[in-house]
Amino acid sequence: MQSIYLDNGATSFPKAPGVGEAMARYINEIGANVNRGTYKQASEAAMTVLDTRTALATLFSFGGGEDHVLFTPGATAGLNLLLQGYLHEGDHVIVSSLEHNAVMRPLVALAKRGVSFSRIPADENGLTDARDILPLFQPNTRLVLLSHASNVCGALFPLEETAAICAERGVPLAVDAAQTAGHYPIDFDALHLAALCVPGHKGLLGPQGVGALLLEKRFAKALAPIVTGGTGSASDSELQPDYMPDRFESGTQNLPGIFGLQSALAFVAARGVEALRAHEMALTKRMLGGLQALPLRVVGPTALESRVGVISIDMPMDNATAAYRLESEYGVMTRCGLHCAPNAHKTLHTFPQGTVRLSLGYATSEADVSAAIEALGAICATAGQGRI
Repeated sequence: MQSIYLDNGATSFPKAPGVGEAMARYINEIGANVNRGTYKQASEAAMTVLDTRTALATLFSFGGGEDHVLFTPGATAGLNLLLQGYLHEGDHVIVSSLEHNAVMRPLVALAKRGVSFSRIPADENGLTDARDILPLFQPNTRLVLLSHASNVCGALFPLEETAAICAERGVPLAVDAAQTAGHYPIDFDALHLAALCVPGHKGLLGPQGVGALLLEKRFAKALAPIVTGGTGSASDSELQPDYMPDRFESGTQNLPGIFGLQSALAFVAARGVEALRAHEMALTKRMLGGLQALPLRVVGPTALESRVGVISIDMPMDNATAAYRLESEYGVMTRCGLHCAPNAHKTLHTFPQGTVRLSLGYATSEADVSAAIEALGAICATAGQGRI
């Protein structure tokens, strides 16, 4: 049976060519830590770390300096650093209605400590009017934190318009680019961002367990580390170093992950984000066209310019059963459920049943899309016939 991977919204597969080899090379040939030695292997590891910071800064048009590109264990860790390291009792935050639990769970926990938040409304297709943020600003609004694209329905947030509004009011804007990094061009400096949080394992095509947090310099100074410890620097002091990036990078880095991420970033740069997006959008157009002919609901925007290649469907039967049959009978791998974003599903009117999510990637082919549509058509044809 064929095997068709359509769960790139969770993690990319296959990874960029060379990622596994780069990680194995670190483990088998390098092995040394950074900031803990000056011998050859340690120096090579340190140069790879620096080169990867530079590649991230270049990819996201970030002029803040490589020392303000932090490595994190992933987007969730970066978002926790943003929220817990910046907010205090009495502060107010604005988020979208489609946020992932990587944002909402820390915020709900902070609400117990006196931090409040408001959600920008979105319509049933996940689309937001940037002007709807205006009534939500309060005198104590200290941060706007937005998911660039929904991990449920692929809807893009109107980031440029919102960035202009935040700049006018002097409120820092941070972006969760979990579903857009590597899929959609992001210009940190043009958007006047305070912070950009990205995972390494999704659109950047790297391994799990490594991500990045890019910080504007003034924002970084206002941010407190939430993890402190050894950095290999300033070892004569028991105080956390106050300089970047050591201020926020305590402990041993995921060096195999960083070596793999460097290789992945080279692949993304060679392909070009615009070309990767064009491929993804051509497949999205094909997928949406085929799905619209079936007796199911396509959740999210239909206009390609308003979305990324994350597509949710609500089947005319139990969605979990449909997802199981897609894999067990047709080899089509998807993700079913609420996707760690319950309020997004409430906004999209797919709560509590959730959706079947089909998310495309650089390695997805036209044949994969056609096979998935054919499989969904066959499953839909059995709805109401007792075989669900």
